[in-house]
Amino acid sequence: MTLPRLLISILLFGLLSTLVHAASDDKKRSGNNETIERTIQLRTHSLFAPYIDQDLQNRWWDFGADSYVNTNKHVRLTRAAASQMGWLWSRLAITATNFVVEVEFKITGESSHLFGDGLAVWLTKDRAQPGPVFGSKDNFEGLGIFLDTYANSRHTYSFPRIGAMLGDGKTSYDVGSDGDAQMLGGCSANFRRTNVATKLKITYLKEKSLDIKIQYKAWDDWMDCIFVRNFTLPTNPYLGFSALTGDVFDAHDIISISSSSVILASQNTRDRTGNKFQDAALTSNSWLTTFFKLVVFLGVCGGIVYAVKEYRRRQGSSGGFGGGNFGTLGNFGNFGRNDGGFGGGMRGTGGGLGGGMYDAKRF
Repeated sequence: MTLPRLLISILLFGLLSTLVHAASDDKKRSGNNETIERTIQLRTHSLFAPYIDQDLQNRWWDFGADSYVNTNKHVRLTRAAASQMGWLWSRLAITATNFVVEVEFKITGESSHLFGDGLAVWLTKDRAQPGPVFGSKDNFEGLGIFLDTYANSRHTYSFPRIGAMLGDGKTSYDVGSDGDAQMLGGCSANFRRTNVATKLKITYLKEKSLDIKIQYKAWDDWMDCIFVRNFTLPTNPYLGFSALTGDVFDAHDIISISSSSVILASQNTRDRTGNKFQDAALTSNSWLTTFFKLVVFLGVCGGIVYAVKEYRRRQGSSGGFGGGNFGTLGNFGNFGRNDGGFGGGMRGTGGGLGGGMYDAKRF
């Protein structure tokens, strides 16, 4: 390939790379519409040891039925005994538009093969109403996330299992099939009797997504479980937890709850500037930057072309590099064999490489 063609190829490749890079920047920016920039903890919907105050109450939470508090360890929703039911509910609704709830829980029992029934996390319009669905009311309106440890029928997947159902306030949960046809999604995860802290993380971005992850294998090793796009909860839901046992049983504990309001990156930018055209300005800025880089790139390429041409002109008058055909295979074959070659040039005779080296001061 001759030098001009090589330079044109490099130029076209650089131009293409620059444009692709610009398009990638724009795509990344549009993806940032759902990027969490920071979170602000919601004290009203968070719970840590010792859980209760000196009056044996909690300002922000209610618990009832068979649940009780061990101030050093947990809020136990059910003991490892038959026919238990307990609940824990926030007193206030969540008013944040977007939020994250991270709950550490523990499900334990002596049996390695017969246990149940499971634990539920609720984000619903109603609160603290006991019932048959993991200890809470049926026909709920809102989101129920079920950590189900007992299979009531045969399935193609294994238990324990996590599933999520969006209730409309009219549809009954199908206990017999473990809500198989009603689930938004689900995953199998052996979160019972683990050696590490088991945690569930729920990220809700209004009208954008619901993302549920679980940690049960190792610390900070989050497994994706359920992801739903274009998801919307009822306005201002209550946060609750409940558990149920039947003939088979486990102990179901809530160890901590950490809830946070979410500030999205694009939302925060608009809040600071108050400019509804901020995204358009950012896009324009990106293309101006790309154009500037392109101009610089073209200028560098032009300088290289001029320098090579000047070098060839000067070398052509004195024999040049390999007879004036820069980089051709034929002249590389004669490299160092003629008087104008490498050895002769070093002695200053001919017009070979040595000649070019001694004439370098003329640049």
